[in-house]
Amino acid sequence: MPTRHDIRNVAIVAHVDHGKTTIVDAMLKQAGAFAAHQHLDDRMMDSNDLEREKGITILAKNTAVKYHPKDGGAPITINIIDTPGHADFGGEVERGLSMVDAVVLLVDASEGPLPQTRFVLRKALQQKLPVILCINKTDRPDSRIDEVVNETYDLFLDLDADEEQIEFPIVYACGRDGVASLTKPEDGTVPADSDSLEPFFSTILEHVPAPVFDEEAPLQAHVTNLDADNFLGRIALVRVEQGELRKGQTVAWIKRDGTISNVRITELMMTEALTRKPAEVAGPGDICAVAGFPDIMIGETLADPENPIALPLISVDEPAISMTIGTNTSPMVGRGGSGKGADAKSAVKDRKVTARQVKDRLDRELIGNVSLRVLDTERPDAWEVQGRGELALAILVEQMRREGFELTIGKPQVVTQEIDGKVHEPVERMTVDVPEEHMGAVTQLMGVRKGRMDNMSNHGSGWVRMEFVVPSRGLIGFRTEFLTGTRGTGIAHSIHEGHEPWFGQLVTRNNGSLVADRAGSVTPFAMINLQERGVLFTEPGTEVYEGMIVGENSRSDDMDVNITKEKKLTNMRAASADNTENVVPPRRLSLEQSLEFCRDDECVEVTPEAVRIRKVVLDQKDRSRTASRAKSGK
Repeated sequence: MPTRHDIRNVAIVAHVDHGKTTIVDAMLKQAGAFAAHQHLDDRMMDSNDLEREKGITILAKNTAVKYHPKDGGAPITINIIDTPGHADFGGEVERGLSMVDAVVLLVDASEGPLPQTRFVLRKALQQKLPVILCINKTDRPDSRIDEVVNETYDLFLDLDADEEQIEFPIVYACGRDGVASLTKPEDGTVPADSDSLEPFFSTILEHVPAPVFDEEAPLQAHVTNLDADNFLGRIALVRVEQGELRKGQTVAWIKRDGTISNVRITELMMTEALTRKPAEVAGPGDICAVAGFPDIMIGETLADPENPIALPLISVDEPAISMTIGTNTSPMVGRGGSGKGADAKSAVKDRKVTARQVKDRLDRELIGNVSLRVLDTERPDAWEVQGRGELALAILVEQMRREGFELTIGKPQVVTQEIDGKVHEPVERMTVDVPEEHMGAVTQLMGVRKGRMDNMSNHGSGWVRMEFVVPSRGLIGFRTEFLTGTRGTGIAHSIHEGHEPWFGQLVTRNNGSLVADRAGSVTPFAMINLQERGVLFTEPGTEVYEGMIVGENSRSDDMDVNITKEKKLTNMRAASADNTENVVPPRRLSLEQSLEFCRDDECVEVTPEAVRIRKVVLDQKDRSRTASRAKSGK
């Protein structure tokens, strides 16, 4: 079959923070993608604000470098897909792998293969893609290159890789310095026999198959991603499998439901470095962007109008976690961060608080996020949103919050399945790296969450690696306690491991909540009296309302407190008047920590300025009645 030797399509996959985006930066710079005078940021591919803040890749993105071989041959275009390393964004990984012919598996020279390494490698092996192993960060003082290579071989065998896949080439690299070598360097050193990524480029050209096609086959192009432009409208990113796409051409658009309509391509663009440039034609193996399709969806096919043949739809894993997202129902809805409407009129002008606006935004998210589901609930102003993991759903809420939405978020729940008449729940494989002295604390935490230890290894460096299989609902709220129990030194990662029979009741949070019993402003006087009762979440001057949670009780039950109490001024001078008391700084909870803290009868109020935890039922008397009914069994 004819082959296109002027193009290669490769995805870079790895665990979180193993250096994917950094090595792509170095590839772009060394391939001459930028002028010498251009100012370049680190992690150029992480263009999203949230990606830069959290230091992780959330969206799969593609770039292209023109590589000029050293032997003077014709330049070769290498299309690179930078995929997320976190399993919660697995839909992005699956889409990225559908566009490429091989993968570069990046592994940290010290940490070795971790849960997300297993996740992304499993996806690549399932699609029978050849693998190039790149051992990155060889300059780390604690690197152990030989052991990490052996652990990677074990992982391939564990995932039932075939003989061809196990015979992978190995490249050793320091992505930060832009250096790669085929010769193993000493542990803790940068490869000495090279001063560039030239060996990495040549390995890609040698081991990534060039796209093959059939000259007689009709047009087939697969939609793998979506984008939007103010002038062109919706843009579809496609990989051309067979035939050619041309600007102005009429193609058959085969939709998910099987219906076919003929549409004209109004714009065709190809990626060069980080920008898209207009093009006239795209051939087999090319990854390009096309416009002219107002409602096109991921997984659909562009085909020949006279002989339309659909490509298979992109399949993604089932959701494991769900949460209820609805409109803000608190007394402070639409009143800004301080709660005082008059002071915040300008900030509140673009506020999105209606059910229609929330539903439209969730529907828009479904267009580009194949791993998300939105289901109706009994209430017209709330929807159940199902996703791969807690982080993926928290990222969606954070994005909506920044766009001006006010929301009420329910406690995350697991999505169960019925198998052979029994309820099964999702389980995760959790890998924990901790110093030896904290091993007991972690084992105790996992025991409460019904975690089952599968493996434990000690590399002799004072750190222990433990693997647990644990129900997904046991990990809701786990990370905060884990960081406290390991004094902030532990590292924990998990991936979805399938479904197992229901584990029974879990009690993961032992402490109750401190609940405000009236509306008003928080006073230092009240805080000083209450800080002995537990840990407070609010600062002096914060506006609160009845039913809002202002702290964590030191006991297991909830306590209604008056956090707005003021010190009465009198003309009587007390003997202790000159004594000063200090307010303990409150614990500030992020959105993810607030969702973890929630109990079943609590929810999170999210506005652009504030994240507040509150009771679902705000009125104290109504809550007492409900509790007494539950006790009496009525």
